[in-house]
Amino acid sequence: MKDISIKVPVTEARVDELTPAEQELVSLARRAYLRSYAPYSHFHVGAAILLDNGEIVTGSNQENAAYPSGTCAERTAAFYAHSTYPEARFKAIAIAARGTDGEEIELPVAPCGACRQVLLEYEKLAEADVKVILVGRDRVYILPSVRSTLPLAFSEF
Repeated sequence: MKDISIKVPVTEARVDELTPAEQELVSLARRAYLRSYAPYSHFHVGAAILLDNGEIVTGSNQENAAYPSGTCAERTAAFYAHSTYPEARFKAIAIAARGTDGEEIELPVAPCGACRQVLLEYEKLAEADVKVILVGRDRVYILPSVRSTLPLAFSEF
C-alpha cells in the first residue's frame, strides 16, 4: 500500500491585484448574482465566463420548488455560452455569491460537484486550461484550471 498526496495550486489575492480582464470577470459575476432566483436557499450565485472570442457570458442560479429542477450559476452560464457561441472555447470563469443575509460571502465559494464536472467537459473541449476565479468579499482564490478543482475527476484525460 502507498499513500498518494494530491496538491492543488491555489493563489490567494485581492481583487485589485487581478488583471483588468480578471477584475471585469469578477465584477460581472457579482452583478450576475443580483439576477439569481433563489427563494428557497436565499443563496445567490453568479458566474461569468470569458470566451476565446472575447465575449463574456454570465449566469445565475435559478431555483425551483420541484427540486432539483433548478440549476446552478456555473451551468447556466456554461450552457448558455456554448449554445450561443458553439465555436468559442472557455478561457476563464469567475464565481461569486451572496449569502442568506444578503451580503457577499466572506470566503470564496467553489462550484458544486455537478458544475465542476460540466466545466471540466468544456475545459476538455477547449483543449486548454480554463482559469477558475473564486470570489469572496475581500479576497479571491485563483486556480489554474477546472481540472484542479476536481483532481480525481470522472474523465478520459
